[in-house]
Amino acid sequence: MVKVTVNGECREYRSPVTYEQLAGEHQGEYGHRIVLAVANNKIKELYKNVAKDVTVTFQTTADRIGHDTYVRSASMLMLKAVSDVSGSMQEGKASVEFSIGRGYFCLPKGNLAARVVSRSGDGRERIDPSFVEQVKMRMQELVRENLPIMKRAYPTDEAIELFDSQGMDDKVRLFRYRRGSYVNVYCLDGYYDYNYGYMVPSTGYLQHFDLIPYRNGMMLMLPDRQEPELVPAFEPREKLFHVLERSNDWGAEMGIATVADLNDKICEGNLAEMVLVQEALQERRIGEIASDIARRGNVKFVMIAGPSSSGKTTFSHRLSIQLKTHGLTPQPIAVDDYFVDRKKTPLDEDGNYNFECLEAIDVEKFNQDMCELLAGKRVEMPRFNFKTGLREYKGDFLKLGKDDILVIEGIHGLNDKLSHSLPLESKYKIYISALTSLNVDDHNRIATTDGRLIRRLVRDARTRGANATHTLRMWNSVRRGEEENIFPFQESADAMFNSALIYELSVLKQYAEPLLYSVERDTPEYFEAKRLLKFLEYFLGVSSENIPQNSIVREFVGGSCFRV
Repeated sequence: MVKVTVNGECREYRSPVTYEQLAGEHQGEYGHRIVLAVANNKIKELYKNVAKDVTVTFQTTADRIGHDTYVRSASMLMLKAVSDVSGSMQEGKASVEFSIGRGYFCLPKGNLAARVVSRSGDGRERIDPSFVEQVKMRMQELVRENLPIMKRAYPTDEAIELFDSQGMDDKVRLFRYRRGSYVNVYCLDGYYDYNYGYMVPSTGYLQHFDLIPYRNGMMLMLPDRQEPELVPAFEPREKLFHVLERSNDWGAEMGIATVADLNDKICEGNLAEMVLVQEALQERRIGEIASDIARRGNVKFVMIAGPSSSGKTTFSHRLSIQLKTHGLTPQPIAVDDYFVDRKKTPLDEDGNYNFECLEAIDVEKFNQDMCELLAGKRVEMPRFNFKTGLREYKGDFLKLGKDDILVIEGIHGLNDKLSHSLPLESKYKIYISALTSLNVDDHNRIATTDGRLIRRLVRDARTRGANATHTLRMWNSVRRGEEENIFPFQESADAMFNSALIYELSVLKQYAEPLLYSVERDTPEYFEAKRLLKFLEYFLGVSSENIPQNSIVREFVGGSCFRV
């Protein structure tokens, strides 16, 4: 007999009893589908048996870990369906590339791509819609059949042999760098795969999805955490897609699409060249943006916005240098200096100061100052004192000359409500984010938010003395602000810049791991810390000594030639 306590209620069960059985008994107490259990502060997949007396809570599709589990499982469902429709695992290869809006862009590979992708009349490659429909129908069949998704730990050598027989070279090469003796492999109706994280116990859990053709691939549409039973409509983001596609092309040119590719390059002793090529590609792109600004001739306000830890400050400095080569004189402006006094700052739903909403900015004063500068007037510029929570004036005057141009950095830069009084032709808007093109392997993507979070962990510890627990605790609030104030405006940008560097996680690993190990087991942030530690295990660590002083990575690890 085992004693199980759920939501304060203790029951005895005759062994064996599964966590899925417990979830079924308590599903009515939860608003969304249960997909994982937490037993004595350890995450348990539902197929597992309860081995001893435990206190249990559950994770649903509305929780971050539960939602990630749903996405991961739905991706395997789609890949299995592609394999079935194609006739075999070797002929039905596909990859999960990146996310666009609420969807995940998936590409057919190898022989399958040659069969189902063709060039249309406009010269673009297009996937066969009938193939996508067949895959979708097969996914629906698999859901109706409610087939088990079984997990088994294989010795690493056996896992390598298994995936080698299936033609999954990306996993074979990844496992060569694995330190552990065993690999967890999931099986769905004869289809084997390795997945970075937990899975649902059966296909019947995956009721909500859509699959639609898009360009030369497919968009797997899945619910958001906020509405986990609602599949959103696909909203194309052409500019963002182009940037991600361009980053993938850069990775392909360098022969680096997965973590195994990166590790291979490191082992071959090619790190220094890789760093220089990546930095050169970024510098070329910054130069292109500066040239476009100069060519327009009437730009006076360069508005730079992006989510947390995108490298906005370093980018602003490097863009300013490029603008100087065109005879322009950049003047930096921080929107944060226009914060309203602390006591006037709006509160969020938890009663904390909401510094990321537009109402936290004195929009009218900002517009007044910018319009006066545009008119050639001399303006005293404010500085916000973050210690006192007050805006201050200390005789910092600015007057724009003929060749002066304001470089304005702030999260609301793309929102025209911030600069509503300024003529549209005087503004040039830039969206910056760390949009990594690197994936763990063909089936396990690296979320751009993970890259930014690791950047922030390292920077917060170095510049603010904040521990990893604090940064992880604040991250959900940061992400909520990004969703509300940044992402809706990204397609309005005149230019997009991808600040991710293909090598950076190998560098950040040395700085991030000690911080993550410090997170206490009994804190809510422990699960996230553990997940990130597991993620970083895939990377070979490298020193930061070869990184140039003007690199965006320097903004996080230190040693920058800029004040960041």
